[in-house]
Amino acid sequence: MTESDTRERSPRWRTIAAIWLACGLLDAYQTVLVMHAVGKPGRLVIFATELGSWLPWVLATPFILGLARRRPLTRSPFVSTAALHLASFLAVALTAGVWFAALKVFFNPWSDPDNPTFLEAWTTSFPYQILPYLIVYALILASTYIADARERSARLNEELSRAQLAALRQQIEPHFMFNTLNSIAGLVREQRNDAAVSMIVGLSEFLRRATQDSHRAQVTLAEEVEYLQRYVDIQKVRFGERLEVNVDIPREILHVQVPSLLLQPLVENAIKHGVGRRVAGGTVYVSGSCENGTVRLRVHNDRPSIPTGHPGEQTGVGLNNLRTRLRILHGAEAELSLRLARTGEAEVLVTLPFREA
Repeated sequence: MTESDTRERSPRWRTIAAIWLACGLLDAYQTVLVMHAVGKPGRLVIFATELGSWLPWVLATPFILGLARRRPLTRSPFVSTAALHLASFLAVALTAGVWFAALKVFFNPWSDPDNPTFLEAWTTSFPYQILPYLIVYALILASTYIADARERSARLNEELSRAQLAALRQQIEPHFMFNTLNSIAGLVREQRNDAAVSMIVGLSEFLRRATQDSHRAQVTLAEEVEYLQRYVDIQKVRFGERLEVNVDIPREILHVQVPSLLLQPLVENAIKHGVGRRVAGGTVYVSGSCENGTVRLRVHNDRPSIPTGHPGEQTGVGLNNLRTRLRILHGAEAELSLRLARTGEAEVLVTLPFREA
């Protein structure tokens, strides 16, 4: 267990004190009401005595929490673990009983003319306290096990999501690399050696950056734009003046979190199905805006990218991959939609929750 995990699991005194204060206030208030009901007016000293009687449980709760996690009853050997918890319960219960008896003797909250001795106060009150104390101890154990189970479940879900995101990312990177290597092979066949070398250098830098960020499911939008620019530099070696990429994203949203490799597959899709199919080339537009607590990113080009009449829901590996990653990261808060114009132009719109890095 790491140091950060220990800090997260360590008992928080403020939370423990607040919970027991609420329990003590409820118990004290109930006792005063009972006193009124039987014709004995409640006094402040009764309220204070009942409230203060829970102090041993406040101090013992961190110890019980630690013991519950070190020696859970759900693991073997059960007999020795149960015996250990029984001993722990008896120690806490006896301490709490002694403390309550001392308060009764010292403050005499019920104004008993024959103020009992300490032994009398303890022997008369402790038998009635055993069952409530046992319930309290069991509730502490149960709440600890429930909280730990929920924490383990959350961590398992997080690890599963990370594994799914890593698998999806590994699906995107080879797809891009194979396309780029095919382009390099084409440049070599055309004897454009300088361009092929430039593309290899660009690919190397792109992959180096991808390796550095491979453990990050999300990056800032500024990092993603820089990442996109490296990809565009590679593609410009191939297309030259036929390709233009216009990025218009306001500075005020550059610090928001976005999925890693978000823009590159979208621009690659626009180039492949739009610019790459035209001799004259074209321009790919990347824009962003912030509306009502959401970030909207749009990618489209100025030339038809999908034949007229193509079904809008039919998307390739890149868009389906990205849609799955968005669902894992943000659930229903994120959306990817493909819009088709009558001229055949396609616009991909990605909607994300506004979350600062």
